[in-house]
Amino acid sequence: MAEERSGARELAPGTRVEVRDGFEGHWNRGFVVESVTDEGYSVRRTSDDTVLARPLPRAAVRRERRGSMWWM
Repeated sequence: MAEERSGARELAPGTRVEVRDGFEGHWNRGFVVESVTDEGYSVRRTSDDTVLARPLPRAAVRRERRGSMWWM
């Protein structure tokens, strides 16, 4: 069950998400929330089912945006 923290809805495990690239700031698809931690989110890459080595801050993870037309 998703909790409320700081006014933002928390992403539940299994939610498809995008992760912000730390170098250029682009959002990358192909990740799923594995678990919620005190530090942020532990995420799994869907291409090879690898869980990233450390949790990502909440600001670096957002719900996957399907059909986004951000360029228009």
